[in-house]
Amino acid sequence: MIEELLPSGAVAEDTFTDATDNPASVLFPEEADRIARAVPRRQREYATVRVCARRALGRLGYAPVPLLSSKRGAPQWPDGVVGSMTHCQGYRAAVVARAGDLASVGIDAEPNGPLPDGVLDTIALPSEKEWIAALSAARPAVHWDRLLFSAKESVFKTWYPLTGLELDFDEAELTVDPVAGTFAARLLVPGPVVEGRRLDGFAGRWTVGNGLVVTAIALPLAPAPDEERGEEAYAHSPSGA
Repeated sequence: MIEELLPSGAVAEDTFTDATDNPASVLFPEEADRIARAVPRRQREYATVRVCARRALGRLGYAPVPLLSSKRGAPQWPDGVVGSMTHCQGYRAAVVARAGDLASVGIDAEPNGPLPDGVLDTIALPSEKEWIAALSAARPAVHWDRLLFSAKESVFKTWYPLTGLELDFDEAELTVDPVAGTFAARLLVPGPVVEGRRLDGFAGRWTVGNGLVVTAIALPLAPAPDEERGEEAYAHSPSGA
């Protein structure tokens, strides 16, 4: 499902079922230690998304290695690799790419259902609430508040490896194209510098299906020709893994 949102330089693996009922059997010892006290559901999703990630890395020619997370939950990839993981009820996915092909990547999957009460006020800017209301009336089959949350998660997962800094929900303003299946994030704080160019935002893609909302950003090393528009340009661009 996630692969339809990504360019050819990215390698994706996903699954709708857990890899095993015995997570320790597919984890490296140091990974198993990290989740030894977690509830069984968390252990299974942690293990399965790493199975996906190691399969994707194998397709790039990398041997299996432990995939630990930083304190912020960002996966620590082998040298020369950028990537992202996501997991939610009924779905796990990982995407990797060579650092020479993409600068960063961020993916997120969420159930296609309404956000819990009060969450939208925490994550959405006034302009975002306006388009959520309009699109919810026009296309109620998509839970646009959940799409906003997922897209902002993908923004953070793209941003964090480039900066090592937090990015609050109100520090990126998103717009969505409901027809093209794309979104644009305008950063409201100074953006990361990639290849000597400071980015003002990221652009991504989204899809809905199988009861899920899925978003992805694949950030190239250099902007495409039609993105050379100064401050108006967006380069193709938190839940822990």
